[in-house]
Amino acid sequence: QVQFVESGGGLVQPGGSLRLSCVASGMRIRLHAMGWYRQAPGKQREVVASILTGSNTNYADSVKGRFTISRDNAKNSVYLQMNSLKPEDTAVYYCNAAPGWDSKWGQGTLVTVSS
Repeated sequence: QVQFVESGGGLVQPGGSLRLSCVASGMRIRLHAMGWYRQAPGKQREVVASILTGSNTNYADSVKGRFTISRDNAKNSVYLQMNSLKPEDTAVYYCNAAPGWDSKWGQGTLVTVSS
């Protein structure tokens, strides 16, 4: 059974950094493009960053230059390094395949950017 478990969220001040981790089970991430997504209160889920099997990456305009997605196929894990965080980055962050697989969304990890 495919499962994604996210971790690494928390409360951080504006300008701070966090590194999110996602461990996948039931599938091999090396065979798939993977993505990080987020859902802010009252808003729809949106894609933040994606990484292809060949490690090419894509980012939402709102996070370009601040976030970096990476993968470790040996650990079946995907990461999101987030720097220069802003209050508008506050959201629950999820990982999934890219595009996301319906019904495979995990619990996510909450990131709160506030002073």
